Parts: sequence; structure tokens; C-alpha cells
Amino acid sequence: MSVHKSGFVNIIGNPNVGKSTLMNALVGERLSIITSKAQTTRHRILGIVNGDDFQVVLSDTPGIIQPAYALQESMMDFVRTALDDADILLYMVEIGERGLKDADFMEKIRQSQIPVMLLLNKIDTSDQEKLEAEVAYWQQALPNAEIFPLSALENFGVQEVFSRILELLPEGPAYFPKDQLTDRPERFFVAEIIREKILQHYKKEIPYSVEVETESFEESDEIIRIGAVIMVERDSQKGILIGHKGSALKRVGTEARKDLETFFDKKVYLELYVKVNKDWRSNTRQLKRFGYSK
Repeated sequence: MSVHKSGFVNIIGNPNVGKSTLMNALVGERLSIITSKAQTTRHRILGIVNGDDFQVVLSDTPGIIQPAYALQESMMDFVRTALDDADILLYMVEIGERGLKDADFMEKIRQSQIPVMLLLNKIDTSDQEKLEAEVAYWQQALPNAEIFPLSALENFGVQEVFSRILELLPEGPAYFPKDQLTDRPERFFVAEIIREKILQHYKKEIPYSVEVETESFEESDEIIRIGAVIMVERDSQKGILIGHKGSALKRVGTEARKDLETFFDKKVYLELYVKVNKDWRSNTRQLKRFGYSK
């Protein structure tokens, strides 16, 4: 009888190093939203890769920052738990980067008793000489880590990383049903896809002041009917989000609907509303409602 291996493989790193891109490449689905703006990932999202004799539970976490308000504090709590419950740690950096924005996290990685794989991402933007210098730096900075150069975006080196994960996985049973792809419900991905469009189309503070809540999700054989509320902190943000004669909101809705139809492989009817929810990012009760606070 073959041995079954399973474990939690947690991806951590600074904002925008490519954690979500790697997660999606490994899982083969767009579970984590990816934009060029920092703090795109707010939650800890699990992606599950199943084989006959293995189950890899990958965890994408928010980028490590020095928190400025309650929402960011909660985001860093997700990272701390990712450090605590990992069987394998994937610490992701990009070419030219030197350490984490939080020295305590860096020290925890150095002291880690579990396997640490240092993923040197975005090597497609580098040359051989620079890459060798980077590898030498990280060998010294984190002697306990195995170093893997890769380009998550170009899918280069990703298979090598996955093969090594399978070698390092401990023996164990499956934690989730074998046909499950993630621990998140469908409503969560609806909200994330809408939030991705807002991150792509609005400037300044708007994307960071927004929370999306999926209020209704009704599925029939032919169509999924979805109603979602976009929360902002101030009236002025509501005006910007809706745009002249509703044009800006319509664009978000149209693009989100197309992505949702691809995600669910079914026709989608999407209705969006905008509400003002004053200072939700600093309100512990509100954060709890949106799944952030402990």
C-alpha cells in the first residue's frame, strides 16, 4: 500500500513579490487576486492540490507590512498563524530584495524548525551574474533555507518547487475532501473578483477603503444571480466609485461578471450596490463581520 503524504505549505513575503501568482500557478486556478497594487491579498486563502497519494494545502497570505490601522493588524495576524502552523514554509523574495519589513518575522524564519524554501522570484528580470550574487546573499542570510530561483509569472521553476514540496511533505491523511479546491465558499470569490476590478480601475485610497460583501447568491441550472454590496468609508468615495451616470460602476460590474462566468462556467447576472460604512477599517466589530479579526 502506498504512503499518503499531506501538509500545510504556507507562502509568506513582502507585498507584491508574487505570492498570489505562485499560489495560482501551483493550484492551477485563479484563487488569489493579482494586481500591481500592494496589499491586494487581505485574507489567508487556502488552495488545495490533490493527488492519489498526496494533498498539499497551500496558503497565500497578505504581504508583510508594519500595520497602520486595525485592518492591517488583522492581516498580520493571518501571517503569524501561517508561520505557526506550517509543515513547510515558502519564503518568497524578488531579485534585489533584502529581508522582510518586519525583523521579528525574519528572525522566526531563521529559527524555524520546519523546512524553509526560499523562492527567488522574478528571475526573468535579471541576468546570470546578478542571480548568482542574489543566491550567495540569501545562502548567508538564511543558512537554513533551500534556495529556488523561479519566475512564477512565466511558470519557470514552479514544477521544481512543487516536486520538492512533495518530497518534504510529512506522511498523513487528507485534511479536506479530495475534490475540494479551497476552504473558501463561492461568495468569497465573488467578492474577491469584484474587489480585483476596483483595484485595477481606481486610484489613490479608493481600493483600500473598499470592502465587498456578497449578499445574495442564487444558482439555477442556467444562471447564477448575484447581488453584492461595495462598502466605502465616505460619501465622496461613493461618488467616485459610481462615476458619471453610473459609468465607472458599470465597467466594474461588466468586467467582474465576465470573470465570474469563467470562474463558475455558467451565465451570471450581477447586481452591484454602493453603501457608505464609515471607518469600517478601524472598527473591530465591522472587521469581525468581514472575517478579519480573531
